[in-house]
Amino acid sequence: DDHHEREVYTSHEGLLLNLEEAMTRPVPAAAEDDSKAAPSSSSSSSSSFYNSGAHFVWIGTRTKQLDGAHTEYFRGIDNPVGIKVGSDIDPETAVALVKRVDPDNQPGKIVLISRFGADDVHTGLPKLAKAIQREKLHVVWFVDPMHGNTRKTKNGQKTRDFHRIVSEIEQTHTLLKKYDQHLGGIHLELCGEDVTECVGGGATGDMMVSDNDLSKNWKSACDPRLNYGQSIELAYQVSALLAQDSDYSKITANQS
Repeated sequence: DDHHEREVYTSHEGLLLNLEEAMTRPVPAAAEDDSKAAPSSSSSSSSSFYNSGAHFVWIGTRTKQLDGAHTEYFRGIDNPVGIKVGSDIDPETAVALVKRVDPDNQPGKIVLISRFGADDVHTGLPKLAKAIQREKLHVVWFVDPMHGNTRKTKNGQKTRDFHRIVSEIEQTHTLLKKYDQHLGGIHLELCGEDVTECVGGGATGDMMVSDNDLSKNWKSACDPRLNYGQSIELAYQVSALLAQDSDYSKITANQS
């Protein structure tokens, strides 16, 4: 029954080119028409190429060189493509990268995933947003408030602060509005368990995770994740942020 069906979309960083190439398939134009796919940059060909390993793939910080093999691969597929951007890339290079991956400037094709960190977003993001606005590039903006806010404790344990994650989301939302753009999504790393990997959060004191608590229930094999309680609290805070937005309020009013 339709009421119980849910669409699930997958994404990952396209890091290992051998794997990504093996998952890439040609899709005939007729199949695209049947699935109501958006017009592709390779519409002049009888087939378009899609990475079948995920709906959405992104170019990470380590592989976004303009003349790199990863950039060349990504410009040849018709999946929506994300590009991580932060203090490590200047606005002009970011603009050139967007144009190289999507020369047709298709709305929704490129997702810029901002990851400046809570301390640097107020200086770095405006320059990038101005450049994107000036070039009239049709990008979607996401924010990754996780990777730019990673730190190590005095014991060398990697962690992230809940309040800094929230701060970067709020700042990104506000700054993009100044340049007639909007925040379209958030990249988070979280789980549904009571892990102790990120500090802060918790509506009450006994739920708050401190640096000293990290060893109590650390389960991640790599980066620290928000736990169940922190994730729910973050969802409420983002909802409150959007509810204060007049544009968002108009949309929800029209849907009710």
